[in-house]
Amino acid sequence: MSEQTIQLKGLHHLALVCKDMERTVEFYTRKLGMKLNKGFDLDHGYGQHFFFDMGGGQELAFFWFRDATKAQPGIASAANLVGRAGGTISSAHGSMNHVAFAVAPEEIDSYRELLISRGIDCTPVVNHDDVVTGEDARTAGQITDRTWLRSFYFYDPDGVMLEFCATLKPGVPHADLPVNEKGIKANGQPITGTP
Repeated sequence: MSEQTIQLKGLHHLALVCKDMERTVEFYTRKLGMKLNKGFDLDHGYGQHFFFDMGGGQELAFFWFRDATKAQPGIASAANLVGRAGGTISSAHGSMNHVAFAVAPEEIDSYRELLISRGIDCTPVVNHDDVVTGEDARTAGQITDRTWLRSFYFYDPDGVMLEFCATLKPGVPHADLPVNEKGIKANGQPITGTP
């Protein structure tokens, strides 16, 4: 008997929790221009579940629960935007750190300006270089021949960190050894990188 393999076809949907569904619908439809595909009340008045079209057959979904606890930045979500002063982007084990939407490389700068014009606080565009750990910094101020991704970050009304991300070229197939719960790699070395 042969072992069956799983063939995934990408992301179907990612489900998050919001404080105010009306505000969430306004943000994702009017500010980000996403289409609302479906929204419904859950049985017994427990809450609501809404789905927004992310393109490519993928959806971003939100729950509103009557009994949800308040947001806990730095625990359940990232406390800071990438590149902003004031702390790290760490979040707790099992949390969702951010949602990245794919955009065309030629649109990333204009999309950032559009969101800013709609009152959304966005980080500068970050140029993510494709480098081997320890050789050079992973980000650069300018686009170079090593620029792999370009992106910028912002929050939704509930403090979910969002990213618009454009792939400029395929990355080099390389992965560092993963660390265990103490931050040590299988070869006994700690995490490395440039300061």
